[in-house]
Amino acid sequence: MAATRLSTVAVAVDARDPERLASFWAAALGSEIVRRWDDAEGTPYVEVALVGDTVLLFQAVEAPTEGKNRMHLDLRVPDDGDQRAECDRIVGLGATVIDEAPQHPWVVLADPEGNEFCVLPAA
Repeated sequence: MAATRLSTVAVAVDARDPERLASFWAAALGSEIVRRWDDAEGTPYVEVALVGDTVLLFQAVEAPTEGKNRMHLDLRVPDDGDQRAECDRIVGLGATVIDEAPQHPWVVLADPEGNEFCVLPAA
């Protein structure tokens, strides 16, 4: 029996304010909001274009996630980019720097709702 092949449709992110968080990520990724919709219970969702047909899907939740998020995004600076300048740009959009440990090549930031992500240097 062959294994099922999964297609990535969305990376779902719980958010207290999906519109605000989607706007942050669209700007951080140089992308755009591609769709807004509500489910049958009226819960709002906002989609940001990611890669191909895959989207970041921000879904409204009542309570914030406690503790460190168990999954996060790693962003790589383009080959002609500057990691420090990119971190500064993203902080200007509303992120905060969490860790700039010199023993690691990445910088850990958090989005406006505290979800951590890393910015890696160019390859």
